[in-house]
Amino acid sequence: MYTAAGQPDREQLVQRFVPLVKRVAYHLMARLPANVQLDDLVQNGMLGLLDAIDRYQEGFGAQFETYATQRIRGAMLDGLRENDWLPRSLRRELRRIEAAIAQLEHAHGRAPSEGELASALGMSLADYQKTLQDARGHQLVYLEDFAGEDGADFLERHLSDDDADPASILEDRDLRSMLVAAIGGLPERERLMMALYYEQDLNLREIGEVMGVTESRVCQLHTQAIARLRSQITGELPPARKRRKEKTSG
Repeated sequence: MYTAAGQPDREQLVQRFVPLVKRVAYHLMARLPANVQLDDLVQNGMLGLLDAIDRYQEGFGAQFETYATQRIRGAMLDGLRENDWLPRSLRRELRRIEAAIAQLEHAHGRAPSEGELASALGMSLADYQKTLQDARGHQLVYLEDFAGEDGADFLERHLSDDDADPASILEDRDLRSMLVAAIGGLPERERLMMALYYEQDLNLREIGEVMGVTESRVCQLHTQAIARLRSQITGELPPARKRRKEKTSG
């Protein structure tokens, strides 16, 4: 994978790791709305791969693949943020769902069912489930959730360290504690779905086969689980972060 001059052969390396870009893209597509094109993800992912090749200084083995995966996924997410892929109207509906979840959990002391949430939102169960389906790709955390007390953007406070591992940055102790507790409170089916997707790295079709449901149903369960987790996590953010979140999402 090196030229006669001892430099990395970018063309050969790109060909070798194209399957990695596609694998990351297919896995990410499971969480994105239908209007997002796979080719756009792959194109942005290729930019991340090239960046990884240019930055990496050691051998191109397993450690490089881990490093490149982070760069590839980051480039794909940057492209999605630039295109504002989730419509504002849908974001508003998701905030309504999160608020309803918080209200019903407080009232009943347990996770509300889909039927209870649909009723609280003044929607039929079918319309509620369609909203969940349309909103696949709803993120667990948004950057504005992590603004500091000085209003500085989360990434602006961390990008100065080129060696920082983005995954390590997000794995903040308090956030992890909140997340573990919130996942433990999910209904059993949603907890299983999250484990199969995030721990076992199964795709939607595979998860559907394990759970005996359709891919679209897995999408609905995923969106609902994320809404439940966001309701818990954003509800426990420090006041300064909450104010920043409300200001940026209003």
